[in-house]
Amino acid sequence: MPLTAAPRPSPGRAAVARRAAELRANTAFAVAGIPLHLVGLLVLAEPWLLFVPVSLVEIQAALFVPVLVVALMSGALSRAQRKRFRTRLGIRISAPPAVRRRSPQAVMAWLRSAATWRMVGYHLLAGPWASVGTVLALLCWIVGTGLGTVMLWIWLVPPEARIKGGTLFEIALFSLVGALLLLLACWLTGAAVRTDTRAALWLLGPSRAERLQLRVDDLTEKRAGVVDAADAERRRIERDLHDGAQQRLVSLALNLGLARATLPDLPEEARQVIDEAHREAKEAISELRTLVRGLHPAVLEDRGLDAALSGIAARSPVSVRLTVDLPERPSPTVEAVAYFVVSEALANVARHAEGATGAEVRVHRRDDVLRVVVVDDGPGGADSGRGTGLSGLAKRAGSVDGTFSVDSPVGGPTTVTVELPCAP
Repeated sequence: MPLTAAPRPSPGRAAVARRAAELRANTAFAVAGIPLHLVGLLVLAEPWLLFVPVSLVEIQAALFVPVLVVALMSGALSRAQRKRFRTRLGIRISAPPAVRRRSPQAVMAWLRSAATWRMVGYHLLAGPWASVGTVLALLCWIVGTGLGTVMLWIWLVPPEARIKGGTLFEIALFSLVGALLLLLACWLTGAAVRTDTRAALWLLGPSRAERLQLRVDDLTEKRAGVVDAADAERRRIERDLHDGAQQRLVSLALNLGLARATLPDLPEEARQVIDEAHREAKEAISELRTLVRGLHPAVLEDRGLDAALSGIAARSPVSVRLTVDLPERPSPTVEAVAYFVVSEALANVARHAEGATGAEVRVHRRDDVLRVVVVDDGPGGADSGRGTGLSGLAKRAGSVDGTFSVDSPVGGPTTVTVELPCAP
C-alpha cells in the first residue's frame, strides 16, 4: 500500500497554533511569578500587619527594616526569578558580579552596591507592578470566558435563577463583552510579560558597565589561555625538534665523520662528497639549535630567566652587561615573554644600531611587576612605527597586559623598557 504524506497545516492554522502556544507559555510564566512577587510585598507589609506603628522610631523601623530584609533575601529571590525566566521563556539573565559577605567591610560594600538595590527595586516595585497586570489579565480571562460562553451554559441555569428580562439580544451582548474581555486579557498578558522581562533584564542582570567588565574579564581570560596554549605548543615543538630531528642530524654527522675516518681507500670524488655532507650536517645542526633556542630554550625552563639571559648575552655580537634581580620566578608565560623581549631587543641592536659597541640589560621584579630595560650606545633614532622590530616587542608585551616604551633620541642612547604584570 503506497505511503501518503501527512497533510501539512495551512499557514493560517499554523500561525493560530503558534499564537495559542505563545499565549499559554506567557500566561504560565506570568502566573508563576505571582508567588515570588508576593514575597517582597508580604515582608514589606509584615510590620503593619503585626502592630500599628505610632512613634517616629516605630514608623522608621516599619519602613526600613523590611527593605533591609528584602535586600538580604534579594540573592535567593533573584536566582528564583532568573530560573523562572530561563525555564519558562528561555531567557537567560546573567547575574551581576557577586560580592562576598564574609566581613563587615564586605557587607557594607554589598549594601552600597548598585546591583543590590537594583534587585531590591525589582522585587518591591517592578515585579509587583507586573503582577498587577497579571491579576487583571486573569480576571479578564475568567470573566471573559464566562460571558463569552454564556450561550452554551445559560440553558443549564433554571429559568427562575436567570436574570429577569434576559433576552437573546442581551445574551449576545454578554457574549460580545466576553469576547472583548478575552482580547483584553491577551493584551494584558503580553504587556505584563514584556514589562516583567524588560525590568528583569535591567534590574536583575548586570548593568552596562558591569557587562563590559565581565566581557573584558572573559576576553582577558581567553587571551591568557591562548597565550599559554601557544607557549605550550612552542615547548612541544622544541622538545620534538631537540629529541627527534636534532638527534637524527647528530647521528648522521657522526656516521659521516666515521665514514671519512675509517674508509681511507675511497676515491677522491666520494671523499669530497662525504666531506661536503659532513659539513652540511654540522651546519644544519647549528641552525637547528638556533631555531630550538628561538622557540623555547630548555635552559629557561630548567634554570630560570637569569641563566637563559646569560646565554643570550654570551652569544650577542655586542658586549652586554646583564643585571638580573628576581626574588622569585615569575610565571612561565611571563618568563618566556621577558626572554624573547631581551632576545629580540639585542638582535635589533646587532642589526640596526650601527656603531653600537655595548648594551646593558637590567631585569628586576618589584612587587607584582617585572621590569625589563635594554639600553644600547648606538646612534638612536629608533621608531616603533617603522617596522624595525620594536612593534613586535610591543605586541609581545601586550599579550600579557604589559607595557612597552622606547626612548631613542637622535645620537643615542636607545632605551627599551617593558613592564610585565606578575600577579596571579
